[in-house]
Amino acid sequence: MSNPPFHVSSPTAPTGAFAERNQITRVYGPTVGNRAIQVLDPVELIYSSNPKAPPAGDWQLNHGSLLKLVRTQDEHTVLSQPVGCFPTRFPRARFEEAQGIQRIYNKLYCAISEDEDWIFDAVQDLISTEPLAAVLWGIYQSVKKDGFVQPASLGIFRSDYMLQAQEGGINEDKLAGCTLKQVEFNSFSCSGASHANKVADMHRFLARTGHYDTEDTKFDHASLPPNENIESLFNVADERPLEYALWNKDDPVPAHRLEFGPDVLDYTWLTESRELLFKPPWLDSASPFEISVVYMRAGYEAREYDKTGREAREKLEKSRAIKCPSILCHLATFKKVQQALTVPGALERFLTDSEAAAIRPTFAAIYPLDDSFEGLQARRFACDPKRATRYILKPSLEGGGHNIYGSDVPDFLRSVPERQWSTYVLMERIDPPISSNLLMSPAGVAEGDVVSELGILGTCLWRTSEVARGRCEMLDNSVAGWTFKTKYSEVDEMSVVKGYGCFDSPSLVEA
Repeated sequence: MSNPPFHVSSPTAPTGAFAERNQITRVYGPTVGNRAIQVLDPVELIYSSNPKAPPAGDWQLNHGSLLKLVRTQDEHTVLSQPVGCFPTRFPRARFEEAQGIQRIYNKLYCAISEDEDWIFDAVQDLISTEPLAAVLWGIYQSVKKDGFVQPASLGIFRSDYMLQAQEGGINEDKLAGCTLKQVEFNSFSCSGASHANKVADMHRFLARTGHYDTEDTKFDHASLPPNENIESLFNVADERPLEYALWNKDDPVPAHRLEFGPDVLDYTWLTESRELLFKPPWLDSASPFEISVVYMRAGYEAREYDKTGREAREKLEKSRAIKCPSILCHLATFKKVQQALTVPGALERFLTDSEAAAIRPTFAAIYPLDDSFEGLQARRFACDPKRATRYILKPSLEGGGHNIYGSDVPDFLRSVPERQWSTYVLMERIDPPISSNLLMSPAGVAEGDVVSELGILGTCLWRTSEVARGRCEMLDNSVAGWTFKTKYSEVDEMSVVKGYGCFDSPSLVEA
């Protein structure tokens, strides 16, 4: 796995993240791939000495485009988020295609989340070997015994795509022949919405003030698509703006944050009819009130489900509050589900033929690593050093940084007991077209070849169908905005929080 070029935080940073950022040349060397990283002091970063860089740093500082570091000894360490200094070219037709099929994906994952039998078939190999899947399935079965009292569920989804270049070239002039390929579908704790808004606003400001104009051409402002993520949805600098937006409405929606685990147990309780009551510990005079929606931004790692964490999640699931997401919807975010949907006939269980035909072309080739015919074939690919370079090994873990790439796959599998191989999926690499951009973060500023990932956000509200088991009745189905991330082309991972990529926005072109 390649080193994260923009990694600046560490649980053991002795003198704060800025000091560690200035040590980046000693940790990773002075280059990312074959390019030099210009390491800047905090003030120098705001007023970047790179003559090609627009004044993005001071815009970020003045508009709260920040990331708060949570694992340093400096309590107040806040850094500008990594960004692309210029918007990156992206074909308008593919952007509109991704938006156009999001409601179908919303419908698909709502239906999956109501189909216990299908979910179990998809993830059963994980339940016996993967701790998170095991604890989530155990909580679901426990709540099921007592009966579910809330038929409605809420989903905030994000479908991530990269462009697949035409065979024969991946240069930027090949945008015209590109197709969309789905990297993953997220149904739990979808992040990046607020950051996407901030970067889109920054690029729009820099475009309006002439920073993207050249002597020969003026930048086309209409190429920057609007983004209203915060109005549609709910890392501190990503979650808090959504909370504030709910409170700032003329008819405010009260939103409170609780730490997963002990705070849920200490400050909430269930009534006899399972209303979830909450008394804010910071308001001595407040009376308890009922919580209508529980929005999960924690609980996506097995380590969070100790005795306290499990009791907290079970309490929430038993309540009358609408969950975002429910346990089954949480399980639907696992890569094994994404792989199971590629099996012929799987989509038709949930969608019409025309809907299935609309989204199937976005599937990348994904294989199980079980003992089925397809799984045994995939094992041969994964263990062959030459063939493995075309694949990515993916576990069913969230948060970024868990994948194994290319030539590292055979050695990794040899280090894992074969009985655990079935918890992984093998995905064929996507070959995106290469653009160029100047990427800036607290780690430095560098220009180079980049590739991008488009995320389309969807929101939906549904309830369990009273007519047919395993079906949902859609109450609202919406496209909620987009996110856009960019990384250097030689870097494997895209996670911004873990230091691999940058937030960015697309410049839509007629390709």
